[in-house]
Parts: sequence; structure tokens; C-alpha cells
Amino acid sequence: MATFEELGLREELLHAVKDLGFSEAMPIQEKTIPFLLNQSETSDLVALAQTGTGKTAAFGLPTLHLTDETKHQIQTLVLSPTRELCIQIASDLKNYSKYMNGMKVVAVYGGESIVNQFRQLDVQPQVLVATPGRLIDLIDRNKVDLSEMKTLILDEADEMLNMGFKDDIERILEETPEERRTLLFSATMPKEIANIAKKYMKDSTELAVGKKNSGSENVKHVYYVVQTKDRYAALKRIVDMNPDIYSIIFCRTRQETKDVADLLMHDGYNADALHGDLTQAQRDYVMQRFRDRTLQILVATDVAARGLDVSDLTHVINYNLPDDIESYTHRSGRTGRANKTGVSIAIIQPREKGRIRDIERIINKKFEKEKVPTGPEVCKIQLAALFERLRNVEVNDEQIAPFANLIAEETGKMDQDTFIRHFVAMEFNRFLKYYDGSVDLNVPEREDRKRGERRGDGESRGERRRRGGDRIRLKINRGRDDQFGPKNVLGLINDATNDRDIEVHGIEITGRYSFFDVFKEDAPRIMQAFQDTYDDIAIAEATGSRKFDRDGGRDGGRRGGDRGERRDRDRGGDWGGRRRDRGERGDRGGDRERFSHNSEHHNRSFRRNK
Repeated sequence: MATFEELGLREELLHAVKDLGFSEAMPIQEKTIPFLLNQSETSDLVALAQTGTGKTAAFGLPTLHLTDETKHQIQTLVLSPTRELCIQIASDLKNYSKYMNGMKVVAVYGGESIVNQFRQLDVQPQVLVATPGRLIDLIDRNKVDLSEMKTLILDEADEMLNMGFKDDIERILEETPEERRTLLFSATMPKEIANIAKKYMKDSTELAVGKKNSGSENVKHVYYVVQTKDRYAALKRIVDMNPDIYSIIFCRTRQETKDVADLLMHDGYNADALHGDLTQAQRDYVMQRFRDRTLQILVATDVAARGLDVSDLTHVINYNLPDDIESYTHRSGRTGRANKTGVSIAIIQPREKGRIRDIERIINKKFEKEKVPTGPEVCKIQLAALFERLRNVEVNDEQIAPFANLIAEETGKMDQDTFIRHFVAMEFNRFLKYYDGSVDLNVPEREDRKRGERRGDGESRGERRRRGGDRIRLKINRGRDDQFGPKNVLGLINDATNDRDIEVHGIEITGRYSFFDVFKEDAPRIMQAFQDTYDDIAIAEATGSRKFDRDGGRDGGRRGGDRGERRDRDRGGDWGGRRRDRGERGDRGGDRERFSHNSEHHNRSFRRNK
């Protein structure tokens, strides 16, 4: 492994890196820095590496090395998907460049006063770090001049695409000079990234650390199989088996995030939630507590947690698997960073075991199936942890000395055995009481459900499908105008019902609405689930219903308002507002459906794998 001195960086940068305690370059830095320093300044680069592998220094140090700090023009633009990551990148670049006199790094993002950002841009910085939405706003207001920009860096490019920034990225690329260097850093390489590289980059070189789209080598992948009703109980046992856990728990929806966090806090765990209903100030407060480790557990959606830069996570827990595998790669990449080890846990239902195999093929790593611990096993671990804390507690004899006689007097009232048992009971009764009579949560192998398994009514879904059960056509107020497609319909149904056995047929997308068929017996549950889960999505029977006609004007106004909001959004957390939760669900179901065109219309019939 090379040292930073061997990579040929400027003395000012080496001094700053030394102050930060770094001496040897990480693999992505060792590959990227010499390439950027030694190649022509127009040589484009696609760099693939997991989060936490040192990508910011990989592009930041050579870019600063090549920057002329005497010119007050934007020479480098860094695009980031989220507010938090934008702030973190800018902070790192400021630390790297602190000995470069005249160097100015500015971060611009939504959720912050645009007036303050105007002031920072009165004198143009050499390096601008931005979220796409706020940058477009500033370009339209003529507060950002990119005419002299030499380097464009897209950090976490795959996440930007997942969050729906494709159009914004292309708009920004059109605003930049053609003779620029483009650096694209990404954890995964979906086809959209390859398309951007092909369209906007010139003879780009690809550098990768590890296998493309693979998971971190420092992360152990584990799954537990339980019934849906036991998911939270299993989560508690997993947390209790790891007394020093420092973890993010990923949920699918904001409502599930709130529910799980509320349950954990009610049960005495040091937890809190991160979701789109929080104000930016509340969001910052939660994140600061988590970074300070005042919080031990953060419960979050994928969208809320994107771009979070948190060190030393011991575990990532998938309360529900994400619907696209690339999201799993990002989730698991939050732990096992900076050469440390971590564990990524998935709590699944029996019918999701096939999805574990799908993820294994993508990340090129095997999951280990583990048993949910029993109550006695949890109690043994917690008791051992209690005595470990007792042994390691720091004792200040001077502070205790004035109370020595009282301590001796009180402890003398009990013999040693009684004292120990009373002490343990006082500290440990909560666990003993909770796990008294606890049951085994593991699903026996013989009961793992397989496709076509008989249901409680004695008839399998496959049998019902073959006999052609009665169907009903439903309609929701989302369509092509909302960038909505068949996968989004499936994602909404998954999130609302938490049941992938529901069959959906005949999906048809129009400009403003989406139609789909379900078995008549499933329709009431789906409609009730939508009403309970989504405040801004109306659902009704497609035939003979006037609900959508009455709501039409409101719906049109909603879409117009959301589009106006795009001009000044952060999208740095959950995009804000309920409609943004669909961005989180946007591409779900991609690995679960197979479909065929029934006619020349966009009328598709779906069968979701179990």
C-alpha cells in the first residue's frame, strides 16, 4: 500500500493529510490519485467502490492539487445526492485544503437559507459542492457561473439516479463546458450509469476496487427466517444479543419507520427515527445525536439514510429487504467501513429466501442463516455484558472515600451471595421478566412456504388462478405524468399490504391514472390498506366511480405544485412531502415480476414470485 507522499501530491495537501492522521492510501485512492495527476486534464474516469472506502479523498486530493487557488472562479463542481453528504464532502475538502491560501470551498443545498448561500457566492469559490435541485435553482438565478469549470465530479452517482435526479443531472451537464473532465464515483454500476458515461464522457477509463456491484469484503451477511407477526420480536432479540450494537435499522416506509422506532423507544431502547415528516432542524438534531452515539439505534428509510456519513456502525439491520438489490448494496455498505468489520442482517419471511439468493449473486458473497436466539440465550449474553461493564467501570476512589463507611455498613447487612443476587436482579429484572416463557421464533424448515402451497381455506393461489377467480379493477390517481410505471404500482401494493402473495393483473398506465386487476376477495383489504398507509393516493373501483373526477382538479394542482417545488428542493433526506415517499418505492418489484403483453395496449399481466 502506497503512502500519500509516494503519490506525488502537493506539500500543502500532504501536511493536511498528516494532520488528519492518514499515512497510507486506501486502494481506491492508490488507483485514482495517480491516474488523475498523471493523465491529461480532460481524461474522464468512472470509479467503482463501496461507500466508506475513501472516495472523497480519492477525488478530492488530486482535484485540489490541480486547482489554481489564485483564480476566484468555479473550477470544480461536485454533485451529491443529499444534503448530509454535500456538507460532509465540503467539510472534508476544507480540511484537505486548509494550508492552500486563498482556496474557497462552498456547499449549497436545499433546506438552508438561499440568501445565506447567495452571500457565500458573491465571490465565486474554486470548488462548489451541491445537491442537484439547489444548484439548478442557483443557475436559474444567475448566481453560479460554470463557464470556467474544468472538472465535474458526480459522487454516489447511482444513488442520485435512484432518487430520481436523472433529468437534473442531464440539465446540469448541459450547463457545463464541453471541454471538461468528468469523474463519476459510484458504489454500483446500473445501466443508467453506463448510459450517462457513454453519452456525456469521452473515452472514459473505469477503475474498480473489488468486483463490480459487489458488497464490501469486511461485511458479514446474515439472515433470520421468521413469520411476519414475529418480525419485531426477532428484531428485539437480535439487538439484545448485541449489547454494544451501534446500528441503522432500515424500513420500507415512513410509517413503518415511525412504528418500529416508537416500539423500540417504548421498550426502553436508545433509538430514534429518521424520516421525511421531520423538519430539517429535527433531522439535524437526530443525526447529531446518532453521530455522537447518544443514540444507539437509528431507524430510517432508504431515502432518509442516503448519503449519511457515520463511522463505526457495527450492524445494519434490514427490517424488510429492499425491493431492488442495489439498495441492499448501499445499506450493507454503511457498515464495515475504513477497513473495519461489520454485520448486515436481513429479517425475512420464508417465501423471501429466493431473494437472498438473488442478492448473493449480485454482491458475490454468501449469506449465513442463523437462528433467532432463544430467551435464555439472550439473558446469558446480557448477564455477561452486565458483569463486563462492572469489571470495566472506572472507579474514582477520592470521590467514593467520603461514603466508604456508609457503603461498608449497607453492604454488611447482606451476605455476599445475597448481595450479588439482589444486584443482578435490580439490573437484570427487565430481561428476566420479558423473556420468561419466551417461545422459539424460528420457522421450522418443513414449514417454509413454497409457491402454490395451500392456504388456510384449503385452496392454493395457483389453484385459484387456474380456475380463474373473480377479479375487480381498481384505479389510483398516479400515472405517467407522475413518472409512474407498473413497478411503482407493485411497490405501493407491497408497502401497503406487506403481502407479496397478492396477484396483480392487467396493469395499465395512463397520463393521470393507473389501473390494475386483483381477485375480488383481495380488493377490500387492498383498498383499506391504501387508505391506512397513504394520505395522498386515492383508490377506488375503476368502473362506475366518480371519485377521481371529483378529485381531478385537486390532483392537477398537486402535481403542478410538486413540480414547482422541484426548483428549490433538497431531496437530501426523504424528499419532503408525502409524494416523495413514492421515490423511495419507485423501482420496487423489479426482481419479482414477469409479465407479458396481452395486446397492443400497455396492458400487462403480472405474477409476483413468492
